[in-house]
Amino acid sequence: MQKVVLAYSGGLDTSVAIKWIKEKYDMEVVTLTVDVGANDRDLESIRKRALEIGAVNALVRDVKEEFVKYFIWPALQAGALYEGEYPLATALARPLIAWNLVQVAREEGATAVAHGCTGKGNDQVRFDISVNVLAPDLKIIAPVREWRMTRDEEIEYAAQNNIPLLSVSQKRYSVDQNLWGRSVEAGPLEDPRNEPLEEVYEWTASPDKQPDIAEYVEIQFERGIPIALNGERMDGVTLITKLHEIAGRHGIGRIDHIENRLVGIKSREIYEAPAAIVLHRAHRWLEDLTLTKDSARFKTRVAAEYGDLVYNGLWFSPLHQDLAAYVASSQRYVSGTVTVKLFKGNVIKASCDSPKSLYNFALATYDKGDQFKHEASVGFINIFGLSLRNQSQIQLAGRTQGEMLSLASPDAVSPDTHSEEEKK
Repeated sequence: MQKVVLAYSGGLDTSVAIKWIKEKYDMEVVTLTVDVGANDRDLESIRKRALEIGAVNALVRDVKEEFVKYFIWPALQAGALYEGEYPLATALARPLIAWNLVQVAREEGATAVAHGCTGKGNDQVRFDISVNVLAPDLKIIAPVREWRMTRDEEIEYAAQNNIPLLSVSQKRYSVDQNLWGRSVEAGPLEDPRNEPLEEVYEWTASPDKQPDIAEYVEIQFERGIPIALNGERMDGVTLITKLHEIAGRHGIGRIDHIENRLVGIKSREIYEAPAAIVLHRAHRWLEDLTLTKDSARFKTRVAAEYGDLVYNGLWFSPLHQDLAAYVASSQRYVSGTVTVKLFKGNVIKASCDSPKSLYNFALATYDKGDQFKHEASVGFINIFGLSLRNQSQIQLAGRTQGEMLSLASPDAVSPDTHSEEEKK
């Protein structure tokens, strides 16, 4: 029999998929559970459940360190937030999972890979495109996209086929989480008029449980990458985990986002990303100190493009390689320390310092140490305003004060605002 490697989460969809693929495609199923930091899962129980359902092999891979080094940190350096809000936690994990699916498929001699994505989500695109780039010879099977069973029908199918499941009947939301963030959708959240209930959140404290005393956290960066908290150097996985705990108890990291999905629909997503929110803001503040004006403004455009690229599943594209090279170059001076103040859901900048800071006190101060050449401003203003003075003398001469004021109004381009001579 041919083999297929299934990305297995242990949930309802992929558990049913083990049996369903075997029946429909007459293929042996090897499951792969990729640990990207979803600490709500008992990985050994998941592995055993896959074997019990009928998988011929059940593998678990811990890739948290790779996730941080090759996906999270580059996205942080880029400042990648989809539509300015979403830190891309799920989107960043998908290409890494796809890469591992392909590797296991090669090791197992499989001819296909499978995933549990729906037909109207973003993840199907991320998985399919990544696999097509990495291994175009592999067939892709997407059972949930094919079978079109409702949730109740899946539960009934599981019961009829003696498929052991976790308790699923009371589940109100669809949840995905990893080391970088947690996403929640479906159920009551599908109506944007509904305020999210506290039961939606697990990583962040509710407003009435947040401390009344602010907490200061010092974050040290090296070339745009966080390397230490409060003076203690640590690996990326530990740093993110600790910062999740610290920021989460202050209610930081809640995001309620109406986002534009790649497939063309709007969806309401609730995200929890305490560490990501703090690190993105601290990183941006350090860039304010170390990047030139032109570099900082251009990088804002790159960040938006980078965020779209990751969200749209194009991690393994040539464009990503090009943008990643620019981002890495832009971070060569982004080293220093940012101290943030955490208080009741807010991340407040307390201080920022860098050995490569472009902030020159002698030029910025209005006190005695001022070294700015004030007399040079006259010549600068004369050249800077030259084109406007030229236009004023040629095109605006003879205008009344009222006419000049109307130039700034929405009706300024109306024919009625022009002189009779101009109308002719």
